[in-house]
Formats: sequence, structure tokens, C-alpha cells
Amino acid sequence: MSIGMNPESGRSTVDVEHLRQSINQILGTRVGTRIKRRTFGSLLPELIDQPMNEYTVIQLYAATATALAMHEPRLRLNRVSLVVDANNPGGAELEISGTAILEGRRRAVSLTVPAYQGSTA
Repeated sequence: MSIGMNPESGRSTVDVEHLRQSINQILGTRVGTRIKRRTFGSLLPELIDQPMNEYTVIQLYAATATALAMHEPRLRLNRVSLVVDANNPGGAELEISGTAILEGRRRAVSLTVPAYQGSTA
């Protein structure tokens, strides 16, 4: 069982919520900003000011898949998709689907996380 702490409430997080928190931290951290863990993070923060076109979306998918493969061993990624909020300019979320190893068992998971939430360095 993976146990962590929610940075906002101070309460413990377990399993899927801990996995979601880990994914948020990985994707929101700019590569090179962690001392002694320079490879930790993703390239998503680098894409924040890029035009939202097909090329950028492909880069976003590749950055997500690469970062999660490198830094989240509990998750085997099956699909990443971008959901743009038409009512919130600049608002977007990533839908992440895959198989997670939680409590020693494989389990299908589907998570929605912000496409970008700023650096957590």
C-alpha cells in the first residue's frame, strides 16, 4: 500500500489518490529543477506558452508518456488524451488510463489531472 500526505489538507492519501498526487507532482515539475534529482519531472511546463495545435498536442502526449514511464513505476500507461475546456480559456485536463499496481494487485485506473498546474520545484 502506498501512503502519502495531501499537501493541502495534511491528511493521508492512499492508493489511487496517492497515485494521482504523484502524477500531478511528476507532470507539474520542470525537468532540472530538483537538486539531486535533475531528471525528475516532465517537459509539460515547457509547453505552457506554445500554440495549441496538433504539433503541441503530440509533444504534450509524448512528454506525459515519457515522464510517467520514467518516474511512476506503479502505472503502465495505456492512453493519454487532452480535454480542452471551451468555457475556460487556457483550461485543459489530461485523461490518463492504464493499469496500476496497487496493494500488490493490478487494477485498471482512469485519472483526470490538470494539463498544467505550475512548477512544484
